Amino acid sequence: MAFTSAAGHTNLPNGNFSSVIYSKKVQLAFRKSTVAGDITNSDYFGEIAAQGDTVKIIKEPEISVSAYARGTQITAQDLDDEDFSLVVDKANYFAFKIDDIEEAHSHVNFMDLATNRAAYRLSDQYDQEVLGYLAGFKQSSLHTSADTVNNVVNGTVAVATAGTDELLTSMKLRKDSFGNITTSSAGNHSIPVAARLPGETAMPTATVSPAMIVSRMARLLDQQQVDTQGRWLVVDPVFMEILRDEDSRFLNADFGESGGLRNGLVLNNLHGFRVYTSSNLPAVGTGAGTTGSANQNANFGVLVAGHDSAVATAEQINKTETYRDTDSFADIVRGMHLYGRKILRPEGIVTAKYNAA
Repeated sequence: MAFTSAAGHTNLPNGNFSSVIYSKKVQLAFRKSTVAGDITNSDYFGEIAAQGDTVKIIKEPEISVSAYARGTQITAQDLDDEDFSLVVDKANYFAFKIDDIEEAHSHVNFMDLATNRAAYRLSDQYDQEVLGYLAGFKQSSLHTSADTVNNVVNGTVAVATAGTDELLTSMKLRKDSFGNITTSSAGNHSIPVAARLPGETAMPTATVSPAMIVSRMARLLDQQQVDTQGRWLVVDPVFMEILRDEDSRFLNADFGESGGLRNGLVLNNLHGFRVYTSSNLPAVGTGAGTTGSANQNANFGVLVAGHDSAVATAEQINKTETYRDTDSFADIVRGMHLYGRKILRPEGIVTAKYNAA
């Protein structure tokens, strides 16, 4: 009962005059935006049917060009048929049941609510896993951001010089990637990032600005001859806050076609990138928001930029079904999400480990 009674008041002592009403309006949990579908391509979607399927992808052969003079005897080169594999090796499921009595007497449709939530949880897990994979990390457990360096190759590496995380070392930014930082610590530590405030004219010596990281990512992709059309950048909320703090017109609505924003997309063009913000990027330790030291190697976040053609995903809901429970009077709903992902062009992906300085 919500009402208190004065001392000695004994009328209707059990409080049954005040009814409890259950609202038919359900409070839905907040849902994170997913971005994996916007930054990967689905060229091989139609070529998978079941878990364990392997798609062999043939690489374009390299051609040598030779100088020619009159009378030169021409030698034709043999074409290479190098390939690599995309393996469909990821599958997640959900299952729940609703008792007949519960369904008949409930004032809300729990089956619809639970099915909707299950679809979101599958989508969110997919987004976390794919973003972690293409940034070079893997999950320690489901429904968490990737926090461990990936050492499991999907199929075979697309480029022989790629590591077990399927990425190129030359495309990974860290503290020693920026010569302006003069603080003493290991070069493989995370990049300390701070906003460059209005009026500053000197280059910082202990940090880099968000714009400096984005510019370096663009330069590395330029040097790999990656197309300027179709580039994307995924940042976490911590980096986005620092970017907003910076004296920059890039975040002005006049520069971004706000009408086209969707699925975490916050800027249509920043140094040639479509910019997305996501809470599903890799986070090691306590993440990028950990401050207290100029740079570190235990608590940091990871940013990733690339090109639409760099990573392929192939996904489908393999089966969703409702059936009667044999041990009770209830309906069981279950579904499975089947997918694969593959880094096709590691030269088209740049990562940066950083922390807020």
